[in-house]
Amino acid sequence: MMMLWARLLLTLLSLSLLPTTSCGDMESLPGKYEARRPPTVIIVGSGISGVSAAHRLYTNGFQRLRVLEATGRSGGRIRSQAYGKGFIDLGAQWIHGPSPDNPVYQLASQYSLLDPDALTKENQDVEVDGHLPLFSITYNSSGKRISQTLVANITELYSSWLKQSQNVSKEQCDPKSSVGGFIKQKIAGKVKAWDTATADTKLALLHGLLNLECCISGTHSMDYVALCPYGEYRMLPGLDCTFPGGYESLVNQIKSPLPNDTVLFNKTVKTIQWNGTFQGSDSRIYPVQVQCEDGDTFVADHVIVTVSLGILKERASSFLSPPLPVHKTQAIQNLGFGTNNKIIMEFKEPFWDPDCRTIQLVWEGESPLTEPKINMKQDWVKKIPGFVVLERPEKIGHLLCTFIAGDESEYMETLTDDEVLSSMTALLRQFTGNPNLPPPIRLIRTRWSSEPYTRGSYSHVAVGSSGRDVDILAEPVPNYGAKPFQVLFAGEATHRTFYSTTHGALLSGRREAERLIARYQELDELHNKSKL
Repeated sequence: MMMLWARLLLTLLSLSLLPTTSCGDMESLPGKYEARRPPTVIIVGSGISGVSAAHRLYTNGFQRLRVLEATGRSGGRIRSQAYGKGFIDLGAQWIHGPSPDNPVYQLASQYSLLDPDALTKENQDVEVDGHLPLFSITYNSSGKRISQTLVANITELYSSWLKQSQNVSKEQCDPKSSVGGFIKQKIAGKVKAWDTATADTKLALLHGLLNLECCISGTHSMDYVALCPYGEYRMLPGLDCTFPGGYESLVNQIKSPLPNDTVLFNKTVKTIQWNGTFQGSDSRIYPVQVQCEDGDTFVADHVIVTVSLGILKERASSFLSPPLPVHKTQAIQNLGFGTNNKIIMEFKEPFWDPDCRTIQLVWEGESPLTEPKINMKQDWVKKIPGFVVLERPEKIGHLLCTFIAGDESEYMETLTDDEVLSSMTALLRQFTGNPNLPPPIRLIRTRWSSEPYTRGSYSHVAVGSSGRDVDILAEPVPNYGAKPFQVLFAGEATHRTFYSTTHGALLSGRREAERLIARYQELDELHNKSKL
């Protein structure tokens, strides 16, 4: 009972320290929240996590909001570009698992942003369950097609091993184990039973599938991805679909209810000072002050940090003052954050069949069981697993999109466009067996590792880390006391089961908004009770 009274007294004391607001200020609030002092909230970053947090707060009555965006656009790692008569996506491209449990899909449906085919119940009910889609065409590096029966058998075998890796018992799992090591162990046990005539092709196929998995996981090697927590990642049912108007159309819709001055562009945050006493222009005292590189400062009761894990890894030690607790900085370092880049090429005429959707590349002589020395200058293209034929050619032309992850991806960023185009032309001529294949008429590629405000693509749970590190990263500071939740954290890397996804980022922004909404609802209830 004494503890209960002490907690109540502490809460009432914190309320007494909040400067009061006028009745006029209270009446101007647009939503559900009416408190003695409307809280001021700063959100750092206007990616889908940041705008989702702002949307949820604003529609629940939090009017004193500012979103500070370092660049001149919203979206973060969602980046759509007008192309021809349509759009291409240079960042997030698909809704992964478009079904009722996916908030991105829910909003896209609500805003009428999807094609009718994506809305069918049949598409929503498909259980992918970790199985990789079968490529339409598979070429080897000698310019010959590989039997689709063989490709299907190896892909199914690989998918079964991947599924097993997600079901490894934590009690029997070595914390140093990796997903790559687990699958290689399965391969080593199986290769002995293979026919010598097809064994090399099967190993080369598996090598390419692991390269594809690196793109999916955002890592240089699956040897870097922790095995024990791998099964915590949750996959939703539904056939992946895209936005006809670009992924950014969703960000714009989420942002649309916010007042025009809510998001401030080209406001790079230099430091966040918390646990302090900073006087605002309204003569009130605030615990947080955000300093921008252009010299502007903003005071707040709370700041929600939605920057990428790559930025936290690079700047966490200088970004916040006082520094974050040791266990939190350790979690930032433990978790993995890698690069997955796109190369998009337009062709005057397609060299692929009309019903072709994907093209797989298989390098002869490559094997997951060997680690050859890499000459990065000539071998970086070997990390490319294949190509996707982009939809809507009547609007955007005949486009192929490929993905490349890890060190090779970062090396590609150092090359000129002409060097990349030349390498891609040579690659396609080699694999199609057509030395006269016309080169692309246009090439666009991303450089996510070089982007100063992302420093990579998305997160994974690396060897040496666990889901607990994701939870620690998501914890606000301080998490107790009279002025809790001064600095909150959102973004895909803070969602334990949906990390690396846009729906994970969206949900994390909502989560931190709900944390503040619940906090002030509780204060209101205590305040009302104290007046009885």
